[in-house]
Amino acid sequence: MEEVRIDKWLWATRVFKTRTIAVEACKKGRIMIQNVTVKPSRMIRVGEVIQVRKPPVVYSFKVLALTDKRMGAKLVPEFMENVTPPEQYEILELQKIGGFVDRAKGTGRPTKKDRRDLDDFTTPEYLDDFDFEFDFEE
Repeated sequence: MEEVRIDKWLWATRVFKTRTIAVEACKKGRIMIQNVTVKPSRMIRVGEVIQVRKPPVVYSFKVLALTDKRMGAKLVPEFMENVTPPEQYEILELQKIGGFVDRAKGTGRPTKKDRRDLDDFTTPEYLDDFDFEFDFEE
C-alpha cells in the first residue's frame, strides 16, 4: 500500500473515534500537512507529518506506515510517531489548571456560595419572626 486517504488513516490509527469525525475535522480545516489544510480524500504517504488541531493544542504525527483498517491501541506506535512539540502540552496543562478560573462572573452554573447568596436574598426576612400557630376557638 503506497497511499491511503487521510480520513481513513486518522480513524485507523485512533486519532479520531469515528471516520465521520475525521472527515468533519478535515472539512473544518483542522487537519494540515505542511501548514496547508487538506480534504478528507487527500492521499498520504509514509514520512509525511500531519498536524491535527484539537483546540487548544495542535498535535503533530509522523506517518511511519499506512493502513486503512482500524487497529488496537497497542499497534498504533508502529504506524505513527507523535512529534508534537512540548510547548503544546504545556498549553494543555495550563488550560487544565486555569480552566475554572477563566469563567466569567455570572456565566455558567452558580457556585455553592452564589446559590447561598441567592437563597439569602430571595427568602423573606419576616418568615422567621412570624408565628404560624393560631388558636381558633369557636
